[in-house]
Amino acid sequence: MLKSLKARLFQGHRTGKFPTSAPPALPENFAGRPEIDPGKPVDAAAVESVCPTHAAQVAGGKLAIDTGKCIFCGKCAEVCDAVKFGKEYRMAVMQKSDLISDGTPYTPPVPQQNALAELCGRSLKIRQVSAGGCAACELDFNVLNTLAWDMGRFGIQVVASPRHADCILVTGPVSQNMLLALKKTYDAAPRPVWVIACGSCAVSGGIFAGSPEVNDGVDSVLPVDLYIPGCPPHPSTVLEGIMRLMGQKTGKEVKA
Repeated sequence: MLKSLKARLFQGHRTGKFPTSAPPALPENFAGRPEIDPGKPVDAAAVESVCPTHAAQVAGGKLAIDTGKCIFCGKCAEVCDAVKFGKEYRMAVMQKSDLISDGTPYTPPVPQQNALAELCGRSLKIRQVSAGGCAACELDFNVLNTLAWDMGRFGIQVVASPRHADCILVTGPVSQNMLLALKKTYDAAPRPVWVIACGSCAVSGGIFAGSPEVNDGVDSVLPVDLYIPGCPPHPSTVLEGIMRLMGQKTGKEVKA
């Protein structure tokens, strides 16, 4: 016991200040929500030719990027000066149409009262399902359980059984092999139950979209309440989105 107490005193406090009192400490090479400068010329052919998931589309001379399809490879920014990837990590949305970045000013979403916030505002039990994922999104979600993030302090916990879950967080493009398991998980959860599509594959199918072996995202199978883009999404993006779905404020909103 004494050794444990000594180690605890030596290690100190390791949990970051985000999201209770400060924005996240993002890595230097972090690629956040794509930004489009409408005042710069767009090389439509170049942009569309380099995008591996067809997230970048040009219509009527106007460029738009679907962040739900984007894998944040940065190729479009390399061939087009009108595109850059900023540091905006607050990308999770509740409406799929809000995933589009087309050059209009972006206002980060704020928590709003909803059914989940009313019922689970102080506690959320999540059953995570990897529906054919590569493990990248799964790992960045799992890191939220570590001391550095400690999402349990907000009442967010991962449960082993869908029968104990308020929410199902899905990663991967929903492969045919996992389709039945995902449906059974959803059916086993008590009602009401919410669904989170985490990562580009879960949102749109990602790089696997169009393959007969996948279902091009979760909302082709289940109703989705929160879309979290990214390949994989940064832990701060995931945590901010989940807390907003719970109606809880994060980061700069806390300081305001």
